[in-house]
Amino acid sequence: MAHVASTSTSPRVLGGSAATRAATATVLLGLVYGIWAAGIARDAGPITTGNVLLGVVAGVVVAAVFMGLRTIAPRLPRELRAAAWAAFAGIAFGYLYSLTDATVLRSVIMSLAVAGGVFAMTFYRYYTSE
Repeated sequence: MAHVASTSTSPRVLGGSAATRAATATVLLGLVYGIWAAGIARDAGPITTGNVLLGVVAGVVVAAVFMGLRTIAPRLPRELRAAAWAAFAGIAFGYLYSLTDATVLRSVIMSLAVAGGVFAMTFYRYYTSE
């Protein structure tokens, strides 16, 4: 029995619609970010209500902003889209870094470095794929 080779050049994607994958990514990002923020704030001490509340609020805020940015970003020109993702990554990283009791100047410098790297990466991707 002869088999016909696939003529598709696109990579195979796991099952589920795009909306399902986006929702899964949003929930997963919010969950990981919230647990990470609560873990940093706990600083090897006991788990308190404040730690749990911080993790839940941080996770919900990051997930909401991520979902909003995923919705709005495709309508932006490539420069603004790259800047929006860079700002999101820089702010999210800067907040987590500030929870480690680092100085404000150190947190700003580190978040700007992360934002700069994300901007360069996303701008390159959008510039070469559009």
